Amino acid sequence: MRISSSAVSLTVDDVPASSKFLATHFGFTERMSADGFASLGRDDNAMDVIFLRRGLEVLPEELRDRHASGTIVAFVVDDLAAEHERLRAEGAPVTLPPREEPWGERLFMVTDPNGIVYELVEWVTP
Repeated sequence: MRISSSAVSLTVDDVPASSKFLATHFGFTERMSADGFASLGRDDNAMDVIFLRRGLEVLPEELRDRHASGTIVAFVVDDLAAEHERLRAEGAPVTLPPREEPWGERLFMVTDPNGIVYELVEWVTP
């Protein structure tokens, strides 16, 4: 199997709010959009993110009313401390302050207006 790209699709109540959050704080640009839908990507093709409004008929019936929850979208970065300071200065809500796990993961989390959690990660030698 060859995978040519990756995307995550998240169901939210306010598509424009999550789309704006990714554009403002993480450098994503909206590539396609329609009522209740936005597809965002980055120039480095790191990954695409798709937002779908809850209740859309394109979703399988059993998923239409579910909100993305319990999902963490993780971005590996080169300078976690600099990203933390940048996001704090931009007003992004830091919902988990920087910490280091025993297995060598440094991380912190921010949350968008729809409750989508983004984890920024920097790997270190434990």
